[in-house]
Amino acid sequence: MIPIKTESAWKGTSDCRSCGIREMVLFADLNEEDFGLIHAPIDDLDIRAGTTLYTEHGAAQGIFTLRTGMIKLVRYTPDGRQRIVRVLRSGDVAGLEALATQRYDSDAVALTDISVCRIPLSVIHTLGSNSPRLHKRLMEKWQQALKEADDWLADLNFGTARQRVAHFVLKMRSAADAEIATLFAREDMGAMLDLKLETVSREVSGLVKEGVIEPLDKQGRVYRIADLAALQAI
Repeated sequence: MIPIKTESAWKGTSDCRSCGIREMVLFADLNEEDFGLIHAPIDDLDIRAGTTLYTEHGAAQGIFTLRTGMIKLVRYTPDGRQRIVRVLRSGDVAGLEALATQRYDSDAVALTDISVCRIPLSVIHTLGSNSPRLHKRLMEKWQQALKEADDWLADLNFGTARQRVAHFVLKMRSAADAEIATLFAREDMGAMLDLKLETVSREVSGLVKEGVIEPLDKQGRVYRIADLAALQAI
């Protein structure tokens, strides 16, 4: 069960018109006429780190636009190993595949405390059919998701352990400050990079010792990139 601050689910607590990241999300281009087509509630949810939003093959009721924090999309190999196939950040959409299949194709788990907007599928289908602006935005988000999935696979699953970790640090740079990279638990990084936890820890420590990155917190999650050229050359 998702713990939320709203009194109950589906109450319609979201104010899409004044959303702080509206220009980044699905409803960026909607006008007043479009908003008049929304007849099902959209909720703002605050969700704790470690909470599962939905599960692989689960029946879908809605999609989620991520306002703050990070979500990991997880799939499992036939032998039961966890693989993280993507990390979503502010402005990304989780569960977009449900528009075509009515089911989710991965687990979605909060990597950090997050805030999301939960949008019923009925809202998206109605707006997609009646608003060319939203239809265009949906196609853009879908294309973006496909490209990012390909990029994650190409950059993070090939090369030496050192190269994979270096590429991951580069990918996790902040949009607001390219010198800052936010990582997460070494076990999660290993699941994404197909590396053992010990290997990930050793490579991150190596980058710190060489002065390529500098830790900014005691948990080892936030780093400053001290030598971008060296990191990119790995």
